[in-house]
Amino acid sequence: MRKKLNRMKIIDAHFHFADFPGFNELAIAAGHENTAEHLEKEYKRLGIICGIVMGNKTLSLEGHHYPSFMRYCIGLDRFAIEEDHERQLSLVEAHLKRPDCVGLKLYPGYNHFYVYDKKMDPFFALAAKYHKPVAIHTGLTATNDALLKYSHPFTLDEAAVRHPDVQLVMCHIGNPLLESAIAVLEKNQNVAVDLSGLLEGRIGDMDRFLKENHWYIDTLKGWLVYLHAWDRVLFGTDWPLPNLDEYITLTKAIVPEPYWENVFWKNAARIYHLEQSID
Repeated sequence: MRKKLNRMKIIDAHFHFADFPGFNELAIAAGHENTAEHLEKEYKRLGIICGIVMGNKTLSLEGHHYPSFMRYCIGLDRFAIEEDHERQLSLVEAHLKRPDCVGLKLYPGYNHFYVYDKKMDPFFALAAKYHKPVAIHTGLTATNDALLKYSHPFTLDEAAVRHPDVQLVMCHIGNPLLESAIAVLEKNQNVAVDLSGLLEGRIGDMDRFLKENHWYIDTLKGWLVYLHAWDRVLFGTDWPLPNLDEYITLTKAIVPEPYWENVFWKNAARIYHLEQSID
């Protein structure tokens, strides 16, 4: 009997949903529309039962209300380098008290600070208090004024040791610094990883793409097989950058089939505490 495609449950553990400049164009280039209606339709078609917004447009509570199929991580982004940390901490705590706010998101690289800096301790303490993970941008950045030394995967090593009671999520697997990322993951059991941000735009011929990029795909798959921590690897897309169908295909090429359920939904449901709030 022919197996149905994409009928397993899926959680998109990393995407963006906002009216940022260029997002409409990015979605169109990937074969989508940058609207909640379109995204919900595509999610339902593909079996994606929930998506986690990395929400960095504002710290105000009013700026973070999302459709029922979404949850969000409150993003510090540029706010982490402002002087008024007491106000920031108060707002972040108010977000973390919300059931639909499932974590905190940090943007080192884009912002020039190390995640293990002492000034970040109070934010990690809040994450620990509310038992919610901290997702951290790692690896390559989309802007030239960012600094890679702040987004290197090794920075999570010190953060993981400094905050052993906090679950960290290494976003984008530190791409393309894969070897360093795997070393951090192997050493620190409180670090998980999402596989978002590896595609942009509409590829079209995925068979050809996979063949032409077999070295990279085999390398990434090889490191993940070596790590063998399939309970700490999460599916994520970085939508609106990629085409959703193609991203699922890419992830299936990277992750061995016995671990698809873990990677596509079980790990995200556990790490982001979604078990009781989604079907």
